[in-house]
Order: sequence, then C-alpha cells, then structure tokens
Amino acid sequence: MVIVYITSSSLQHKQGLPFLGQMLSWTILGTAFGMPCLSSTTLYPRLFTVALSLLTVYTLLSTSHEGLFLLGLCCLLYSWLQLEAKLSSAQQQLGAVDLAPAPRTYSMQALQRYLCMSDVRCAFFYLFFLLLAFFGTGNIASINSFDPASVYCFLTVFSPFTMGALILLKVVIPFLLVSCTFHAVHVAIQVPTTSLFLLVLIMSDFMALHFFFLVKNTGSWLDIGTTISHYVIAMTTNIFIPLLYSVAKVMTTWRVTWPVGAKSHVK
Repeated sequence: MVIVYITSSSLQHKQGLPFLGQMLSWTILGTAFGMPCLSSTTLYPRLFTVALSLLTVYTLLSTSHEGLFLLGLCCLLYSWLQLEAKLSSAQQQLGAVDLAPAPRTYSMQALQRYLCMSDVRCAFFYLFFLLLAFFGTGNIASINSFDPASVYCFLTVFSPFTMGALILLKVVIPFLLVSCTFHAVHVAIQVPTTSLFLLVLIMSDFMALHFFFLVKNTGSWLDIGTTISHYVIAMTTNIFIPLLYSVAKVMTTWRVTWPVGAKSHVK
C-alpha cells in the first residue's frame, strides 16, 4: 500500500513514476509466486502464504476498492473451508492436514470414498466462487472495464503487450485463490480428485447449455452481446478450470527443500 500511495502521489504531482517504487513493484511481482514454495505444506501456513502473496500483487494492480474485494473473498473462502470441514464425515483437524502428496499405500486407498450428495455442494460452491471472482469487481467481461491506471505501479509508458499481461494477471489472481482453496477442501474432506473434478465440469456444462438456449439474435446490440458473452464465458470456464487447478496444485503442494547435512566450508 505504501508503494501504491507513493506512486499515486508522484503521478498526481506530475513527477513521473518513482524508480524505486517501480523496482520494488517488479521485485514483488517476481518473488510473490515463488514465496509459497518456501513455506510449510501444512494447510493453514500454506494457504496463508498463498493468500498473502496474491493479495500483495493484487494490491499493486488495484486502483480503488478492488483490494478490499480480494480481502473479503479470502474471508469467504476461509468460511467455506471451515464449513466443509465441519460437515464432512472425515474427522480430521484442519491444522494437521498436509497438502503435499504422500506415497499411496493400501491404508490410504481405504480412506478414499465414493461421491455423495454433499459433494455436489462443494462443486457448486467452487463454481459460485469462480463466478464471484470474475464479476466481483464489476463487468469485467467488457473491454471498457480495463483501466490502464491499474498498471501504473509497474510502468506508465504505453506498452500493449506488457499492460495486457499485467491486466490478465490481475484477472487470474482471484481465480487462483479460489482454486487453491478448492484443492485444500478436496484434501481435507478426502474426496477422489477425478470424481470431484468431473462433477465440477458436468455442472459447468449444464450452465453453458442453459446460456446457449438464452442466446438472442434479435433485439438491441446490447442484448445480443450480453447473451453471447454469457455463453462464451460459460464455455471457456470448462477450458480454464483444469489449467487453474493445475497451477493451484503446484502452489499448494510444491516445496523447495534445502539440503540437510551439507558441509560448511566457513569456519
């Protein structure tokens, strides 16, 4: 927030982009996505590190109230995690859950269970939070929603590809946060990954089919464009959900380990 305030104040006084603030912004962006891999794979520390890293980058890309939106989304996702843990039949403390994949043994396979009706609730909440992350800060499906001022902490010279990449990163960050929480929920309630994931895809297919029958070819251009954009968003959800889940799995399970017992040559 200090970097955002200094950059905003400098630009308002027509003093240009501060070099120190720009370097710090790019440094934070470059290290934020690697920081979770340095923390413990226990559920609470890893999710806290992921949320803190993503919230830091999102704050640098925010212009007004959007940082508060991501903070509120974190609180909602934490409540969802607690709700699923309380309603789950797996009596396991969330503080003891390890997100790192362990070697599969016969006893671990016995813990795997079949899908039940309560898992439909988990898949529904996942899709709900994905849509909330997409439309939470406004009509992000419109090109008019992209404000170039959101990248002023990184650059002020017009560069379409760099600005487009930064704005796309800003859109993806809430999705990553939701997907990381979904992976934590899946590990905590001990549901088979493939079954739960296919359930999510089936629900998104039904949603896309619903919007397909609502597409209009008559009326105003606004009505036609709105119905088409809703259908396209629902269809692209099926494409991006596997990619988001793969990235979220890396962010929640990978850990950089330092060699233990390395000889020190400094006396």
